[in-house]
Amino acid sequence: MYLKLLLLAVFGIAMAHLEGVVVVYLRKSLGMLDAESTREPVEKMESKWIRIEMTREAATIVMLVAIAWLAGSTWPERGVFFLWTFAFWDLFYYVSLYLLIKWPPSLRTIDVLFLIPVPWIAPVWFPVAVSALTILIIGGLYIFGVF
Repeated sequence: MYLKLLLLAVFGIAMAHLEGVVVVYLRKSLGMLDAESTREPVEKMESKWIRIEMTREAATIVMLVAIAWLAGSTWPERGVFFLWTFAFWDLFYYVSLYLLIKWPPSLRTIDVLFLIPVPWIAPVWFPVAVSALTILIIGGLYIFGVF
């Protein structure tokens, strides 16, 4: 189980960096590389670009579900593996963006977290905290032999 959790974490981190690089290119091409918050630029985007972005988000979730499905053998295990990998992906997505372009400038920076099914808007500290807590809880459950 330890090896699966480790490999899923590595997968989540690699996927986060890949997505971070894509977002840097998107921000550059859409003229929002230096925007502090993503809320205003996203609200001004043409609906065509919003729909394209939604397909990228959907593809991300599909990849996370697929890897959890392949790694797990029961529904609860697959759910835990999905949450574990999602947490590493989400946390390291922000780490990657910060290392690449020094964004977000602060954990209080407002971000558009998801567009599906409707825009989720919150300060960056919120997904970072939820992801870190998820990693700690699942890691603790593993350490204490719950699964």
